[in-house]
Amino acid sequence: MDAPVLLDTPVLQDTLVIDSATEACSVALLRGGAALAGDWRLLGRGHAEQLVPMIAALPHRGRAGRIAVALGPGSFTGVRVGLAAARALAFAWGAELVGYPTLALIAAQARAQVGAVPVTVAITGGHGEWFVAAYDAAGGETLPLASLTPEQAVQRAGSEVIAGNQAEALVQRRGHGTALDLASDARAFALLAPAMLTAEVTPLYGRAPDARLPGGDRPGGDRPSGDRPGGNRPGGVLPAGAA
Repeated sequence: MDAPVLLDTPVLQDTLVIDSATEACSVALLRGGAALAGDWRLLGRGHAEQLVPMIAALPHRGRAGRIAVALGPGSFTGVRVGLAAARALAFAWGAELVGYPTLALIAAQARAQVGAVPVTVAITGGHGEWFVAAYDAAGGETLPLASLTPEQAVQRAGSEVIAGNQAEALVQRRGHGTALDLASDARAFALLAPAMLTAEVTPLYGRAPDARLPGGDRPGGDRPSGDRPGGNRPGGVLPAGAA
């Protein structure tokens, strides 16, 4: 039988970051703003199968005193997978749980490349639309998250720098600007403006699910951005040794 892992104070001050809301899936373990270890994979699908082993491969199986999780938007499945894992681990470890908008992290990654300038983020949404949000040079939100048609996104994107997997398409349609084809990366978490963190760990779906039950209810209690899902019970599968 393996000896129990004794966690010292620095480990308890670490942050485990989980980001599985988009086609990319990434995890990172940070201490004092520096990434101790991390992994990033462009999966498209299969986040539920990949995420737990990725966490378990981190030092101390990813155990930390704080867990930060991407709230979306992105795929409904990816958002739910990340939140379920984060909630379950926070419950098992007694860790603090915080969330952050996926697009805010992409904007932070863009500023790390081009400097402190305003950034509009555009990523693939549903039914041909894009999830769009804009941030100022300090990382504050200036255009709230919205699901827009490409034409609407062009009209509302006021910054010169566009980031995300639809950045090139937006810049091409608009006819000017700098496009940064970026996907959210948990290893870049330290770049995120602290004001973007929230203790309200509920999904930012960006738009309502398509499927509805008789009577108009959404399956599984899913709600669009801004609504609070019923309950925050821990769930999901823990990495081996998490309990």
